Amino acid sequence: MENRNLNTVWWALRIGLGLAAFLAGLDKFFNLLTDWTQYLSPIAKNLLPISPVTFMEVVGVIEMIVGISILTKWTRLGGYVAMVWLVAIALNLVTTGHYFDIAVRDVEMAIAAFSLARITELIHPASVKREFRFEAA
Repeated sequence: MENRNLNTVWWALRIGLGLAAFLAGLDKFFNLLTDWTQYLSPIAKNLLPISPVTFMEVVGVIEMIVGISILTKWTRLGGYVAMVWLVAIALNLVTTGHYFDIAVRDVEMAIAAFSLARITELIHPASVKREFRFEAA
């Protein structure tokens, strides 16, 4: 399906979500945007077998991988992973009793990530079929 307007939307979502995920993940190591550990709910902090700082660094690596996947040939998969990830973050934020505005933003971003994955299926069906096909070396 070739539609110039849909392709423009796809690129906007792809670049926006991919860069946002990658840069947020990268910042987990520098805390220039914020102190990311403040967003962990007390429930999550009590369940963690590692320090909140170490946990956020692991989260950062995962977010960078998701961002790269969205920006490369794994757009559809990255979109679905980002959707689930963002909903989980929103649920964590709600359990803090604070940051409801950020939780709402993350749900909206999850909807955008879902939209990106679905649009990828529409405008790049051949790449979606290749996404999960592994050939023997």
